[in-house]
Amino acid sequence: MSDLLINIELHNNSSYQQQIREKLVQLIKQGTFGDKPLPSGRKMAEIIGVSRNTIVLVYESLVDEGYLVARKRSGFFVHPDFPKESCPSLVHFDPPGSSREPNWCKRMKQKPSQFTSLNKDKNWFKYPYPFIYGYINVEEFPLYQWRECSRIAESRSKLHEWVEGYIDMDDPELITQIRQQILPKRGIVAQADEILITLGTQNSLFLLASLLGGENVTFGVENPGYGEFRNIISLTQSTVKPLDIDSQGVVLGEQLQHCDYVCVTPSHQYPTTVTMTIERRKALLEQAVRDNFVLIEDDYESEVNFIEQPLPALKSFEQHGRVIYTGSLSKSLTPGIRIGYLVANKTLITELRKLRHLHYRYPPSNNQRVTALFISQGYYDSHVRRIRRAYEKKWMLMQQGIESYLKGCEIHATAGSFCFWIGLPDGITSHALVELAAQHGILVESGDSLFMQENAPKNYIRLGFSAINHDKILQGLTILGGLIEQLRLRQSGCDNPQT
Repeated sequence: MSDLLINIELHNNSSYQQQIREKLVQLIKQGTFGDKPLPSGRKMAEIIGVSRNTIVLVYESLVDEGYLVARKRSGFFVHPDFPKESCPSLVHFDPPGSSREPNWCKRMKQKPSQFTSLNKDKNWFKYPYPFIYGYINVEEFPLYQWRECSRIAESRSKLHEWVEGYIDMDDPELITQIRQQILPKRGIVAQADEILITLGTQNSLFLLASLLGGENVTFGVENPGYGEFRNIISLTQSTVKPLDIDSQGVVLGEQLQHCDYVCVTPSHQYPTTVTMTIERRKALLEQAVRDNFVLIEDDYESEVNFIEQPLPALKSFEQHGRVIYTGSLSKSLTPGIRIGYLVANKTLITELRKLRHLHYRYPPSNNQRVTALFISQGYYDSHVRRIRRAYEKKWMLMQQGIESYLKGCEIHATAGSFCFWIGLPDGITSHALVELAAQHGILVESGDSLFMQENAPKNYIRLGFSAINHDKILQGLTILGGLIEQLRLRQSGCDNPQT
């Protein structure tokens, strides 16, 4: 047998055992080995460049799973009862060159690919200075504690509690923990039938827009604001109305009067970080009753706010059921877990639950149970305390670095948030800086897509710090400040600072 058939390029993304096993399973399914023995453990180790023990462990695991059989003094063979995979023969009905494919461009009623949105670099973790928003430094994830909760959930005595799923319901343990541990910190009291588990805040907003939107429905959204929610609303044929904001949050009065739903981020306005004042919150609730609109509160950063006494959620003030509350664990744990929650009137939750059923039935029950255990065991609170301390330290470094090195920039910052909204000097576009910064290993986000109006500002960037190591912050901001100055000089026609 040719050694090239089992050549494996090993990488560091998973263990050598996993990679070798994956390759051997692939070759077995393809019938590569036939009735011949696989190379001995020693020979295979030499071919791949790993220890013999690694190969032996892989072979033994494949025997346990029925892929291989060990024959005394002969070696390892593909199990004689293992079914070989075969590809069906292709039958061509039309001559080559002819095409009867549907014209999908004409058939599609919507083209989401044409929506404007933030273009997140999928390889953000490779940047030395990732000032990206919404992601975490993997080293800060509580891996040991999460594994412990997974172990408990997967124990034989607990497996039956989640492995068969919850039909259309949510894990009652997770609902309990959200009711007792998460919501009270935001001043919210809710019954179990007033809570729905989702796949994160964006999924919550999608369900709400799908259920409540329509041709004669108007959603008021903050401008600048969360662009993906505008895109979601557009899919429902609803009207999207941009809402002005000021230093106290969304502006009240006439601009809200003809809205059916008003979507706000009162804790930290997305993306300017402005916190809505108590007075503005109470006045907003009064206008919601007076002008008969419903508020959708996106409390996206509440759990990681390191301010000692942050303002309670908008929903905690209301008395007439006019606030729909959305939250998630993405910012406090990790986006990869995809656990969010909706709090609203039980009649609305009942319909949202049925709508969710039509989409995906329910979020993965294993994720729900592990998350519930993570909270109940006290790991979540201790993790949040650590994260808050880490983010406070990072926030102070960011503020220091931005004030010191980003000269001539307009700075919007609110203590407790974990991003900074920066207006670049006149004549410098965000796209020019993003492109130049990437060449120097710095990842920043352009804010262009967060505005709704035509001729919107082109000189805003957002700097996050949750994903970057704290010891890289000042160094990265120093470089970024130099690049901004370089663009400023270039824009003024003075490429050489000495001229």
